[in-house]
Amino acid sequence: MNAPQSMMRRASRLRLSARPRLGTSPRQWARCASDTAEGGPRRRGGKAVGFAAVFAAAAAGAYYYPKLRARLGSAPEDAAAAGHHRAELEFEKARRQAASKEDNRELISSQHLQVKKSWEHPGVYAWGSNAGKVIDPTSNEKNVKLPRRIPYFDNRLLRDLKLTQNFGAAITEKGDLVQWGLGFSKADPTPVTTLKGKDLAKIEVSEDRIIALSRRGSVYAIPASRDDQEGGKKLEQQKSSWSLWSPSGSEAISFRNLTPAGLAWGERVADISSGLEHCLMLTSSGRVFSSASSASAFPSKGQMGIPGLSWENRPKGRYDQPHEVASLRGFDIKQMATGDYHSVVVDKLGRIFTFGDNAFGQLGFETEIGNPFISTPTILPIHKLYGSGGLAPKVSSIAAGGVNTFFACEAGLPNAPGSEAGTTAPSKRLPQSTFDLWAAGQGTCGSLGTGKWTHVSVGPTKVKALSGLSEFDERRNQLMPIKIKALSIGATHCCAIMDNVTQTSVSNRSSENETYWGSDVVFWGGNEHYQLGTGKRNNLNVPTYIGPLDGGEGDAARGRQGQAHRLCLTPRQTARLGEGGKGRKVTLEQKVESGRLVTGVYSAIC
Repeated sequence: MNAPQSMMRRASRLRLSARPRLGTSPRQWARCASDTAEGGPRRRGGKAVGFAAVFAAAAAGAYYYPKLRARLGSAPEDAAAAGHHRAELEFEKARRQAASKEDNRELISSQHLQVKKSWEHPGVYAWGSNAGKVIDPTSNEKNVKLPRRIPYFDNRLLRDLKLTQNFGAAITEKGDLVQWGLGFSKADPTPVTTLKGKDLAKIEVSEDRIIALSRRGSVYAIPASRDDQEGGKKLEQQKSSWSLWSPSGSEAISFRNLTPAGLAWGERVADISSGLEHCLMLTSSGRVFSSASSASAFPSKGQMGIPGLSWENRPKGRYDQPHEVASLRGFDIKQMATGDYHSVVVDKLGRIFTFGDNAFGQLGFETEIGNPFISTPTILPIHKLYGSGGLAPKVSSIAAGGVNTFFACEAGLPNAPGSEAGTTAPSKRLPQSTFDLWAAGQGTCGSLGTGKWTHVSVGPTKVKALSGLSEFDERRNQLMPIKIKALSIGATHCCAIMDNVTQTSVSNRSSENETYWGSDVVFWGGNEHYQLGTGKRNNLNVPTYIGPLDGGEGDAARGRQGQAHRLCLTPRQTARLGEGGKGRKVTLEQKVESGRLVTGVYSAIC
């Protein structure tokens, strides 16, 4: 070995123990070599430093130059010999020229295209478990990985939709009930209209029944099975006091009337919610009633809010007769929610009450060994969640499902120095309140959304990904908190529709760069049947975006292949249906249904 090569290798070993990454510029190489050399001994007035720097730079060039040539493709034979593949250069394709303003909007915005298609082709998309042929009655697939349209509902608007692994139910635009799936009929799982003429507004599902609320405030319990509908006792049709042409005779199918008796003059049932075995009914006066909602089991975990009530000591009469939750009298309840075996209500003052099964801490309290149930509605002290910060939080909305509970808190923030009105421009002022989402229950599959796999909650935990968010509103010229418009909680997975700023009105006078954009939507939790819509089976413990409902087909047609475009939902808007907006004019919005191992998105009439 000759002397220069020996000295060069020695300098490389001593001075370049930490090599720069590939892609480092020559100037950075020299700086790195110089910095390394400066760490060594200085001899003879700095001459040793100079020689070391020269040798280090030469060694770096000898080491990296062949690899750099291989990466740039200047020496293909050397790259092949070194085991490197020659990089293929790809040039961005020029975007096609737009033929019109509208064409340009579709080219530059995926969300614009999604909103437009929701008006042109309304319907139902579903994904997740297809074991009960709820998503695709014609397919033998056990799971549907990505959103798929249910053809029966193409170009139809719905009042409500509920999906389970075994059966599905929907209310048509006219208020009739549609059912399908193997849990409805093993002989023919395709959608069929079952209950007509009741003007239904909302439905909930239990283990084996559909609980329906009419616009007049009547509550019905309809069997999920067609055999039970046809073989059970049929009620006599009630004649209306305001119509001379009311039908007479028996109803077409068997169902039960759960409307509470003894309501005050003008009082009616305004909302319903159902777990697997029980349901809650909220009246227009703020009173809460509960009843059994399943024919397979009587509620036994305190979820009805009636201490001491059991199958053995129930009152005489029907087993599913409604009972008023006496402990909630005088609190003027405004909202309620139910999980599988627990209940949550909130009053107009923002106080939250929970009762029922607490085996996983879903009531917001630490579970007591040997006493996992709380039969009496108990107030949850949310002020403790904010410590001594001087905030006065109140619950603005609640949601529940499976063994989980969620509630949103709003609290005013103390003014920061210089943020008072008149001293700071509106565009620089911070939001005057904060919006936080809290979760309690079991999160072993990520359904709490807190970023942890929690088995049992000892108390509510903040969902940080959906708390304390804000955005700049150009119309108001100020920062605004981003709240949650709606929560849909399934058996093991969840969805949140964000109340972010949206744009759904673009006129012909608008610029070609002004586009529609809708509400952001995120999913998290269990994904054992692909119900999150990611196309993968892994669970997610933090809220995550998913792709568009059409799988990006519209983006691919417009040259947006490979780009990450997220799903957005169309907010409430009056629009014309059909291609080119030539159909009838209606007010609609897209909603999400996180059911039992199934997820759906539908076009709802407003």
